[in-house]
Amino acid sequence: MSLSGAHRAAFRREAAREGRVFTIRDPEGIPAPVGGDGRRAVPFWSKPTRAGRVVEQVDAYRGFELVTVDVGEWLSGWLPRLEKDGMLVGVNWAGSRATGYDLSPAQVRQWFADQPAPDEGETETSRT
Repeated sequence: MSLSGAHRAAFRREAAREGRVFTIRDPEGIPAPVGGDGRRAVPFWSKPTRAGRVVEQVDAYRGFELVTVDVGEWLSGWLPRLEKDGMLVGVNWAGSRATGYDLSPAQVRQWFADQPAPDEGETETSRT
């Protein structure tokens, strides 16, 4: 399993266990960079330390603050809005280039319904 794949598996496990996810924002809002496929993804992390490392290591995200979101609110509010807007969900991006998997909101919701998540449509991207 690739490092990004390990981060994806950790997101699935940790977010369900913790009951929270984390994103980042600055005065302009929450980032939604464009990936290599031309689609935008909003990043989420399963632990505040994971998000904090990206803020510290990635120049484009320096100065961003962490935002904590309850998993229930995230599943019922955030993911439907992202889906409506045609956005992807970035999970546990890591490293100096904020590399990780981007999934559809439907794929992520499926994780929380205890159904196997399909691999179709996953893209591993760098976000710097």
